[in-house]
Amino acid sequence: MNRQAFFGRRVLITGGAGFIGSNLARELVELDARVTLVDSLVPEYGGNLRNIADIDGRVQVNISDVRDEHSMRYLVQGQDLLFNLAGQTSHTDSMQDPYTDLDINCRAQIPILEACRKHNPDIKIVFASTRQIYGKPKYLPVNEEHSLHPVDINGINKMAGEAYHILYNDIYGLRACALRLTNTIGPRMRVKDARQTFLGIWIRLLVEGKPFEVWDGHQLRDFTYVDDAVEALLLAAASEKANGKVFNLCGDCIIGLKDLADLLIQVNGGGEYVVHPFPPDRQRIDIGDYYADFSRIRSVLDWEPKVPLREGLARTLALYREELKHYL
Repeated sequence: MNRQAFFGRRVLITGGAGFIGSNLARELVELDARVTLVDSLVPEYGGNLRNIADIDGRVQVNISDVRDEHSMRYLVQGQDLLFNLAGQTSHTDSMQDPYTDLDINCRAQIPILEACRKHNPDIKIVFASTRQIYGKPKYLPVNEEHSLHPVDINGINKMAGEAYHILYNDIYGLRACALRLTNTIGPRMRVKDARQTFLGIWIRLLVEGKPFEVWDGHQLRDFTYVDDAVEALLLAAASEKANGKVFNLCGDCIIGLKDLADLLIQVNGGGEYVVHPFPPDRQRIDIGDYYADFSRIRSVLDWEPKVPLREGLARTLALYREELKHYL
């Protein structure tokens, strides 16, 4: 990464105490950026001050909520870059409480963008979108031209949030782009429950010496290690070629979920799981097989995944063997 692209730059990260935000903040600190983190620390949404304990004093932390228009209007001023990562990530929660998902993933994006447009039009924004907006793939691998047909409320609201960012880029010249993240994994991911990713609860139970559940197990997925996701975010922020574009991320391999469970146990050196049918509420919003075509981001930003899945799982397990008590 080009250090000069971030040296002394003022960077705001929403969701900064969360999984991806904290890993991004750590890298930006090493690149000598001036980093401000915004996080509501609402227990359900993944923010955890333990995530940033090792960079305490090297970043500014503002406990605020992206739904607070007044705070965001103040916080975006004077910033060079905004990594807009805050969000409600649970697909099930979005179906049970659609209004909260609407407020965070959709409605809150307009005040953020308006604050930037009116008070800091030179800022560059990178938005964390999701592969969930594609819905059930019509073909594989899925590229950015695939139709958008989300199967849950979370996907619909994230689709709208992404579209707002691209619209403000195209109509107002507010430089913005979006990365469609897919199953990001790594140290500091949420493991207390499955709100962020099913792999988190697998890892928690495995470290606790308990069996975990695999639903069906035949679905194909790809997994992006968090360091690779951070690199993609930084490349998008540093390049004017990214403006107005959306990019898929991906993992280094395609794997079935039962094979993933076997690999996880192998890396851990032991453990067990049981295979169950999908619960009815999850079956209705399952997307089946998914893996991404990342040709666009490779050609535009020269990005590709570097950390093998096995190594990513090993690094993740290593952290939770030492730190699990801080993430429950």
